[in-house]
Amino acid sequence: MVRVTDITNAINLIIYIIVLCLVPCTSTVQTINPACELKIIPTYEDYEYIQEGDIMIGGALTVNSYTIPFRYPQDGYLRMAWVDIYPEYYRQLVDLLIAIKQINQSPNILLNLTLGYHIYDSCGDPRKAVRSVLQILSGTREPVPNYSCVGKRNIAGFIGDLSSENTVAIAQILNLYGYSQISYGATDTELSDRVSFPYFFRTTQSDRGHYFVLSKLLKYFGWTWVGIIRLDDYGGEKEHQLLKSILSNDGICIDFTIKITSFISRTELEANIPNLMVYKRIIEESTASVIVLCGSVPSGAVEEFIHLSDLFIKKTIIVSYNLASSMHFMDYAIEIFNGSLGITQMLLSSPYSPENTQVLKEFHPSKYPKDKLLEDIWMQYHSCLSKDPAKNKVYEQLYSGSLYNCSGRELITNVRHFDNKFYSPRVPLAVDIMARALHIMQISLANRTTEKAKREQNYRNQMHHYLKKVQYNFFDPKTMNRTLSFEEDGELITQYKIRYVTFQSYKQIYMQIFGVFTPWAPPDKYLQFISKIGWKTKNNEVPKSQCTDNCLPGFRKVPKPGTHSCCYNCVPCSNGEISNTSDSENCVYCPDMEWPNENRTQCIAKVEEFLSYTNDIISIIFSAFSILFFLITMLILILFITYRDSPIVRANNRSLSFLLLVSIKLSFLSVFLFLGRPVDITCMLRIITFGITFSIAVSSLLAKTIMVCVAFKATKPGSSWRKWLGVKLSNSVVLFCSSIQIIICMTWLAISPPFQELDIHTSPGTIIIQCNEGSAIGFYSVIGYMGLLAAVSFVLAFLARSLPDSFNEAKYITFSMLLFCSVWITMIPAYLSTKGKNTVCVEIFAILTSSAGLLACIFVPKCYVILIRPDLNTKTQLLGNKM
Repeated sequence: MVRVTDITNAINLIIYIIVLCLVPCTSTVQTINPACELKIIPTYEDYEYIQEGDIMIGGALTVNSYTIPFRYPQDGYLRMAWVDIYPEYYRQLVDLLIAIKQINQSPNILLNLTLGYHIYDSCGDPRKAVRSVLQILSGTREPVPNYSCVGKRNIAGFIGDLSSENTVAIAQILNLYGYSQISYGATDTELSDRVSFPYFFRTTQSDRGHYFVLSKLLKYFGWTWVGIIRLDDYGGEKEHQLLKSILSNDGICIDFTIKITSFISRTELEANIPNLMVYKRIIEESTASVIVLCGSVPSGAVEEFIHLSDLFIKKTIIVSYNLASSMHFMDYAIEIFNGSLGITQMLLSSPYSPENTQVLKEFHPSKYPKDKLLEDIWMQYHSCLSKDPAKNKVYEQLYSGSLYNCSGRELITNVRHFDNKFYSPRVPLAVDIMARALHIMQISLANRTTEKAKREQNYRNQMHHYLKKVQYNFFDPKTMNRTLSFEEDGELITQYKIRYVTFQSYKQIYMQIFGVFTPWAPPDKYLQFISKIGWKTKNNEVPKSQCTDNCLPGFRKVPKPGTHSCCYNCVPCSNGEISNTSDSENCVYCPDMEWPNENRTQCIAKVEEFLSYTNDIISIIFSAFSILFFLITMLILILFITYRDSPIVRANNRSLSFLLLVSIKLSFLSVFLFLGRPVDITCMLRIITFGITFSIAVSSLLAKTIMVCVAFKATKPGSSWRKWLGVKLSNSVVLFCSSIQIIICMTWLAISPPFQELDIHTSPGTIIIQCNEGSAIGFYSVIGYMGLLAAVSFVLAFLARSLPDSFNEAKYITFSMLLFCSVWITMIPAYLSTKGKNTVCVEIFAILTSSAGLLACIFVPKCYVILIRPDLNTKTQLLGNKM
């Protein structure tokens, strides 16, 4: 034996422990070299494929699906038996052999070098996988850790394995030796750790990538309430926790989780009926209509659910990556998988995958008699007798079936799932990547001086650098050509196909590609669906799988206490808030100038509220009364001007009467300042106008009352009041009292004038356009001063109501001031208790009522005399009354 490397004794001890712990060793006597005498439990068949070359590729491929301990009748020894060959797994091995043959025949790659291989069937068992790797490294049938017994052998790297369990086991050994490894199916996230596995690569993504695609698919269809079926072991728990975490990020909840055993015999299956009844109750009570098969679910585990096929027919099954990539699993329960969805990673095409069926038909036991796997396929799928009677007996014990003499015309292409359109050439792709990396390495070493130096190139600890340089051109319709290569974590990221599986019969399988997931696309374009499928629902609608129906726009989700986040109540958005999407977590406030519509799904402009000329009937009514009273006042003024020399007009200072009529007329017109959309200028004019006009009117009445009192005092002989008779006193009273109101108004305007205000808080959904007084003191000063004048006038008029005069107006002034004060005293609480345009209506009503009261009480009696009783409008009649 030739020593390959000088690895420390500690490493040797680790390797020994690995081998010894994997399977029991037979009890033998130690020889001089204990490493070469290490015994592992014997196997019935090793399934070895070897062809020497200048450069060797090692491989551990899964063809037999699993192992069982079996005591062979020939010798009675207990050995490991490998059972259940999957044809599509054997197809991967066949494609590897064809690919290496084509590479050696190609003039464009690995010039002047031949590529050899040393391949074992790992049989789906990590113990067998480790044994196979050690056999390849040792070059002997019995593994010798840390030694090579075949001289100078250039092993470039390894291909395999399919399962994560096998791959992790052999990767730990290969990393110690620095050999690069390309897996064609392992998805364990642990293998992405470049510190622990710097030489590991794979032609697929890890479970994290697959579950990310699965989560996005569930989220796309709104399936937020799902059930999960997983293996009841460490790997199943690890995959379940990863899937649970990724689903949670997309708001997807798990209704139930069913744990199943990885392998169960038919006897155990019958004993497992109580557990199946528990599964049945869980599925029946579940409201989830989508069930996810998590991770690697072996065929034996799938058989457990055949008894529950009537329940699964109503559910939509989503098959994980490992199952979707292996069609044979579905054969065990086609009723369950009919109408299921599968996610498979789109592999890069390999130029060495045989597309000519004739090449595959050449694989026959008569042509390749040393191919034990091929012989086993003929026995298992064609029921053909072997030339070895002992092997026939073993088969009948393992499979409980009968074998027959075959015609020799049987073809491997007739074996189910060996050659189908859904086959993915994963192993040939790994071979192609390895060959390209070797070619790149060969070119980089072209400057070496001697041929011997080139041939003695050590591929250990170097091959992984060249694997990273291998690139493939991938055509994407969205981004055109895209270059793909291994990522930093050793994964190869490609597109995913979303497949819909239907079984017309056992032999008619349809796998329709109806969607594509592109990992490098923008998040809103991850999924692109290219066709329609038939769902398992009435009217061919997408099934619903939710704990709670979607909250419609206008509602928000409120979690139910003590339940999953996917179970919630829907409550309407609060006032001022909207939600325009389904299942909103929160409602959003509308801008200040907007308000939700009736359904609270969008913000619309708030309704503006003010006394409009066009939209409010009350405005038309106020306008009509204002014009009517204005015209009446105008007619009375014309009448008084016409009869200005008549005794009744002259009797009580006609200039004051004219001034009073003009101020009343202006007060009626001031109503129009309160109508229409308020602006800053109208806000300033409306209060000031009616305040000054009313002050002039009340001042005129006060002057009239004072003149009545002075006139009575002046009738006494020798009275000093005579000098106050005349227009000077009345004009001075009006001017003085009005000036005070004008000063108050001007001060108000100078300090804090009224302005337009938009009230968006008082009435929901309404913008009240109103006038803000600016200064409450100014407003109430104007009203208060006006009330003070009215009160003084009322008191004086009340005291002078019985004084004799030619036409005593005191009693009419009393009534008018009583009405005036009553209106404005009542107006104040009404003004304070109303909002918006109702406040303006109160003001207008007070103006019209008080003005009309003054007009009626003061001038209607005089008009009656002038128009109806002209006989009373004489000096004699008035003097007679005085007498």
